[in-house]
Amino acid sequence: MNLALPVLVPALPALGAAATLAVGRKAPGLARPLAIVPVAVSAVLALVVALQLGTGQTLDAATRLTPTGGPDIALAIHLDGFSSLISVLVGLVATCVQVYSTAYLKSDPRYPSYAALVSLFTAAMFLVVYSGDLIVLLVGWEVMGVCSYFLIGHHWETADARSASLKAFLVTKLGDVPFLFGIFLLGADAGSFRIQDVLAAAGEGRLGQPTLTALLLLAGVAGKSAQFPLHTWLPDAMAGPTPVSALIHAATMVAAGIYLVARLMPVFLLSGAALVVLAVMAAVTMIGSALCALAQDDLKRVLAYSTVGQLGYMAGALASGDREASVFHLVSHGAFKALLFLAAGVVIHAAHTNSISAMSRIPGLRKRVPDAYWTMGIALIALVGLPLPPFSGFFSKEAVLSAAEHAAKGEALTNGLGPASAVPQAAGWIVLISAALTALLTGAYATRLFLLTFHSPAGAAVPAVPADHEADAPYSPELDEADPATAEPPAMRWPLWVLAVPTMGFGVAGLFPDALPALLDGGSLRPSGVTAVTGSGLAVVGVLAAYGAWRSATARVATGRPAPAALDRVPAQAGAPAAEVIVADPGRTLLGPLFGPARHGFGVDRLYHVLFVRPVVAAAQLVRFLDREVVEGYVQGSGIGANLLGRAVRLAQTGNAQTYLSALLAAVVLLAVLVAV
Repeated sequence: MNLALPVLVPALPALGAAATLAVGRKAPGLARPLAIVPVAVSAVLALVVALQLGTGQTLDAATRLTPTGGPDIALAIHLDGFSSLISVLVGLVATCVQVYSTAYLKSDPRYPSYAALVSLFTAAMFLVVYSGDLIVLLVGWEVMGVCSYFLIGHHWETADARSASLKAFLVTKLGDVPFLFGIFLLGADAGSFRIQDVLAAAGEGRLGQPTLTALLLLAGVAGKSAQFPLHTWLPDAMAGPTPVSALIHAATMVAAGIYLVARLMPVFLLSGAALVVLAVMAAVTMIGSALCALAQDDLKRVLAYSTVGQLGYMAGALASGDREASVFHLVSHGAFKALLFLAAGVVIHAAHTNSISAMSRIPGLRKRVPDAYWTMGIALIALVGLPLPPFSGFFSKEAVLSAAEHAAKGEALTNGLGPASAVPQAAGWIVLISAALTALLTGAYATRLFLLTFHSPAGAAVPAVPADHEADAPYSPELDEADPATAEPPAMRWPLWVLAVPTMGFGVAGLFPDALPALLDGGSLRPSGVTAVTGSGLAVVGVLAAYGAWRSATARVATGRPAPAALDRVPAQAGAPAAEVIVADPGRTLLGPLFGPARHGFGVDRLYHVLFVRPVVAAAQLVRFLDREVVEGYVQGSGIGANLLGRAVRLAQTGNAQTYLSALLAAVVLLAVLVAV
């Protein structure tokens, strides 16, 4: 293979970003081609590289970048089935996002800088995927963090966007600090930052502190991939433009942490304690985020919590020792979650609101956006993992459940990366039980989302003060990017159908041993009978429970006798009469007393505010007081003292010679008296 091809994959989007920034404002007509063409060409090249590499093959190339006095830093490329597969996903999603953004942000004056940041974001993820050196990987890792800060805060004139971008940056950096120390430990023990050398050292048992190293790395993964307890930034990041949400959630930032653990899986297999910690982290993330998704009113926040939960599935597969199942679900999820966000953007464009309960009162919304209606339905079926071949979500979710089942039996599917006994059975049981419960909840919140957005009938209107969303619901609105009176342009519709293809068909690739398994580690990705029946059955139960609760609540609303616990008052959407509508929300019925806490993320943000934000603010105020009132007081006091002394001396400087002589004589007399005495 010509090394120029994999080198060009991350280089082209980076060059496109520089060109867009350089000429975007001076020649706005060039901004869109410069945004789309380099990313699209990189996507094609990533596919060509994957095809040329084939299955079961690897490619390593490196040149020393700089000496460090210790382990050298190398500009290294490592290609295998995992990097090839994920790079194709990154290229596909990034191209769809760039095309979609040309219409979604058509009138945005800051589109050139936005497009340049998306291209740079894409280049950074390509660098993470292709890098064979941990320090170079860290560069791409941090560039993504910076790009996310600017992209989430694209609408910086709104307070929500500013606070969300800052929160995302700080929370992820909180995980990146221990992550950096983990990389240093790996480099010191292995004598190299090359990933191949690190894995060789792990295989030979030369890592001195595998548990400590793995836990430090997991801190960075928790921040980047939004796992408990560093998950709180991702729902708030919905204040950014919808295409950015699709890029972050599907193929770049949140996928990077999962991909890193998959690449370093032999390191984690050396520490059963780290795998149990990862399993607990995944379990809490899965269940908690699914409960929160069932209570949200903001369409994008539902999808955000859904992403957090699906990342928990991937982390659970890794905790079970099966990186194949994890990456399988990562790619499957990348396709249908990008589709969900882009379809949500079309719906928001048409409804002019993020609130699903406000959307439920818009008559004929599904007829207004037929492309979004059908493609969102396809993506939600994949998300739920209903047993409807060939939808990808069913196969990838069942692969995760099968991995957890084998780990619980003591037969972890490590595929030769380590002994099956390296994975504690407790980790398998934790993941299996939490993943099964999450399948039930996923079916419920996906059904609620679809029914309220497209099928909920309006009830009896009662006078109320108009607003844009439910008063007690967290809400991350965007600035209106387009006129809702105009139909969605083709650039916003065709990417939906492009992403619908892998959403419907990719899962079949896991069934054939010569297809996806051969590209990865060679293990089986076929679902086992027990977990397939259990997982699918629980998903169907969740769907039916949400549907039944919706029908029951709808019937109560239709008769004008809604239950107090099921009341959902939704304010008027822009352009509608100033009235509030009672909406049949099955989430209230299903969650009962948990609905309020789940809507607000079970108070985790408030807890962090009390434990961390307030003490830091109080300490900052104390430092400010000491600086201004104490330190500055001493500084000002010394200046005032010198000034007063100068004034006193100035009074003696009269310019009269007789006064000077008199003073001199008086001093001589005084000295003589003192000497005589």
